[in-house]
Amino acid sequence: MKHTVVLVVASWWLGGSIIAADPATRPNVLLIVCDDLNTHVSTSGYRHIKTPAFDALARGGMRFGRAYCQYPVCGPSRASFLSGLYPESTGVLNNKVDIRQTRPRSRTLPQCFKEQGYWTASVGKIFHSPRHEPGEVAWNQFLRFQNDEMPHVRIAREAFEAKHGPVDKGKTRRLWKKHLETLSTQTRGQQRPGFGRSGLRDEQHKDGKNVRQVVSWLDRKSHGKRPFFVACGIQKPHVPFLAPDSYFRLYPAKELHFSLTPRGFWDQAPRSAMVKRFQGFGFKLGEENDSLRREYTQAYHACISFIDAQIALLLKSLDRNGLRDNTIVVLTSDHGYQLGEHFMWGKVTLFEVCDRVPLVIRVPGLTRPGSSSDGLVELVDLFPTLAELCSVTPPGDLQGRSLVPMLRDSRSPGKKVAYTVVSRGQKLGKAIRSGRWRYALWPDGEELYDLETDPNEYVNLATSGQHEDVLVALRAELERIGKAAVARR
Repeated sequence: MKHTVVLVVASWWLGGSIIAADPATRPNVLLIVCDDLNTHVSTSGYRHIKTPAFDALARGGMRFGRAYCQYPVCGPSRASFLSGLYPESTGVLNNKVDIRQTRPRSRTLPQCFKEQGYWTASVGKIFHSPRHEPGEVAWNQFLRFQNDEMPHVRIAREAFEAKHGPVDKGKTRRLWKKHLETLSTQTRGQQRPGFGRSGLRDEQHKDGKNVRQVVSWLDRKSHGKRPFFVACGIQKPHVPFLAPDSYFRLYPAKELHFSLTPRGFWDQAPRSAMVKRFQGFGFKLGEENDSLRREYTQAYHACISFIDAQIALLLKSLDRNGLRDNTIVVLTSDHGYQLGEHFMWGKVTLFEVCDRVPLVIRVPGLTRPGSSSDGLVELVDLFPTLAELCSVTPPGDLQGRSLVPMLRDSRSPGKKVAYTVVSRGQKLGKAIRSGRWRYALWPDGEELYDLETDPNEYVNLATSGQHEDVLVALRAELERIGKAAVARR
């Protein structure tokens, strides 16, 4: 499963530098992690969505227009930015591996904050799964919730149980699970992603519960006299694309907008650059299915507006509790998501829509309200950034770079390149973004896109014979950063 991330941290600033303060006066941190959220949000320049909470946060902080994940899958991405290490250093290259086995001495972002005087708490998906959850090593409190049962599922279950008995164990449980996947589009499993109106209220969804738990902690001042680091995991828009009915009405299916990929795109791109997840969604490679694409996109957008409404409750809670001026807020996602671009669905690719993420950071007294930066940044940069802002000493092996200079001055340059990898069997596909180009190296070929003239990445220039000088430079840069990404493994 995938998630998206938001962080809130606060610091006291004087003359452009952090004031070393005792624990009671250090800034707070609120981390909100969204799952599978791409840049279909207003703060990323997407005009066909309604995300007023994102906008409100951006009005008080800085928007980063070119922020990238390091691996477009939940588990590896989260292991990376929560440890401040590239995936090749974490050793986490799929959703099964646990960094505690690959790097048992690594200390995570919340663990460092807890060890250095912060009250830490999480709700929802921050680390990839309960199996990957570090527990009390990182958190003073941690909780996960589930959605309430959808009304039409409850009716169906009661009828099923009247005939077959309880559905919570044994053969009956297996029969019910099989029946459930055929009940409606909302009840499909992971292989054939579900979508649709849930029939639930906001507070009956796990995201509604997650946010209300954080609000309760803030209202009750559960952190006491210590600064807090609170992480709120937002599960949507991860599949199934379920949201309360009202959010679907914001996006009539016939009014949705999306670009159409040239039919012959995959004749000029490496085959290993694709994944076959589109089959599970019901699509065929190289063919548009307009009605089905509209159904899924409508549901994905409904999920985004739903989580935006929940995030608004968090921001209001900060204001209500007098925490706005000593809390930094960072909003981001674990990775992006494909909604039919290049005929792909889901994640696990190196295209822009899959790897670029929303990122908004508000640091009271530091960020200029409404500012923005198009400098290249990476999720691996969050750990050193928050550590510097909060006077927390980080581990000495972090591979990210603090964004504080950029937060102080939006004209400050970003990185030379942003780096993302993804597995293909026992090998890796690797990509870098420079100021103008995206270059990818696959086991069976290369990609080169001019993001200035071809932002949708429709024309692969790697075999054109006209950009050899660009390819030579980017190959060398990819090799350099690839070596650096494993130097501390």
